[in-house]
Amino acid sequence: MKISAGKLRGMRRLADIDGRFKMVAVDQRPPMLKALAPKLAPREPGYEDLAKAKATLAKKLLPLGSALLIDPDYGFSQAEAVIQPGKGLLITLEDFNFAETSEGRKTSLMKNWGVGKIKRMGADGVKLLLWYRPDATHDVVAHQKRLVREVGEACRKYDIPFLLELLVYPFKGSQGHTTDYTEDKEKYPELVLQSLKDFASPEFGVDIYKLESPVVASALPDPDMDSPETREAQALFNQISQIIDKPWVMLSAGASMEVFRRVLTFAYRAGANGYLAGRAIWWPSFGCYPDIAAMERQLDDEAARYMNEINALTVSLAKPWSEAPGIAGNIELVAAGHSFPSDYAAFEDTHQ
Repeated sequence: MKISAGKLRGMRRLADIDGRFKMVAVDQRPPMLKALAPKLAPREPGYEDLAKAKATLAKKLLPLGSALLIDPDYGFSQAEAVIQPGKGLLITLEDFNFAETSEGRKTSLMKNWGVGKIKRMGADGVKLLLWYRPDATHDVVAHQKRLVREVGEACRKYDIPFLLELLVYPFKGSQGHTTDYTEDKEKYPELVLQSLKDFASPEFGVDIYKLESPVVASALPDPDMDSPETREAQALFNQISQIIDKPWVMLSAGASMEVFRRVLTFAYRAGANGYLAGRAIWWPSFGCYPDIAAMERQLDDEAARYMNEINALTVSLAKPWSEAPGIAGNIELVAAGHSFPSDYAAFEDTHQ
């Protein structure tokens, strides 16, 4: 497989030394603001509050992970001082405000931000969350696909890995509709798997997929029990590796620690290469805010213990990203837009 120098370097920095992704997500904005609101009432939480909380998470959890996913508006400026240079850095690009219509959701990018700016700030990858339903109207589906193509092309241009996060959502007006960043409890496996099929083509330029469970996570059986339900769930996870040949990681979508552990077990047995998770790891610590010292103690205790557990699970069961079917074997390194051998020869001819 051919891979550009910048993308190869970025992929390696996002993973641990053995090629497995153990990435911590602190880019959430609406869920965090909503959680902080009752703690700070009657005033509304502001930039300083959220930035301080994000910096605390980064400081305590990144040492246990391989990379950090953070937003450039609320999070990065205060967290930058505690992001170790030896760790990978992912920056989110989508605006958390999306267009909600009866026909489906349309994602947009953050104002005044783009792939080029993310590359210049020294990040190792770009992440785009895409609310997606394959059964939305043609206009909505076309908009979402066009956006992904544009980001994928920009990531090729600036030679930086592109991570696409796909989330199924409930239509406006449907039972259980919510705009919260939570798992759709009414989703069907076909929606999750067809969404992935819709973005499996190389035309979208995706390097890593961040995926939700094809089964409602809270309904997953014990993966270590031999039962018809377990075999059925595993078969659905196995389809993911039949649809895409690129590296993929699992998101937690607000799942509890035990539920996310089950998600990871099924996913790793199906060929996943790690995780990119947030709330399953650090959500309980928000109960301590605004007592930062208490928040840090909780992160040092329960959150760290849990991260160590899922890290051990990742090492035991997950495959290195270089073993993904579309990458396994010899990696042919090329520069963006041209091959090294011919350029090197031209350089030699010119400078002799």
